[in-house]
Amino acid sequence: MSRMVRDVMSLDAVAVEPMTSVAKAAHLMRDQDVGGVLVSYDRDLFGMLTDRDIVVRAVAEDRDPRTTRVGSVCTRPPVVTLAPDDTTDHAAELMRRYAVGRLPVVEGDGSPVGIVSLGDLAATEEPGSPLADIGRASPDR
Repeated sequence: MSRMVRDVMSLDAVAVEPMTSVAKAAHLMRDQDVGGVLVSYDRDLFGMLTDRDIVVRAVAEDRDPRTTRVGSVCTRPPVVTLAPDDTTDHAAELMRRYAVGRLPVVEGDGSPVGIVSLGDLAATEEPGSPLADIGRASPDR
């Protein structure tokens, strides 16, 4: 049974500005226990930074995370997004089509309001599934 994205998304999504260092963003991601942050500037979505972006576009390229800016390694527009009124079925379809595990949720004016993850969908649609359990697990396991 499909639900609305607004009912399952993370409202307390972490956001950073494009000029934030990769190191600072990585520390925020660790401290907030998230795998991705919104990159926004002046209430506009600039992109999305994931743990994979940090590994593939910064660390693997021997870039210094203290001087490398998030804006240079994040996934840039066009970033696939959802609206709060979209359905979880639509979210799952977009994740499948674009092979991503997280999608920014934006209002009609383009301002970011949250993130929905594959784990969020699994916990909602199939609460007893192994994927839902993994999504709820502590990262220290």
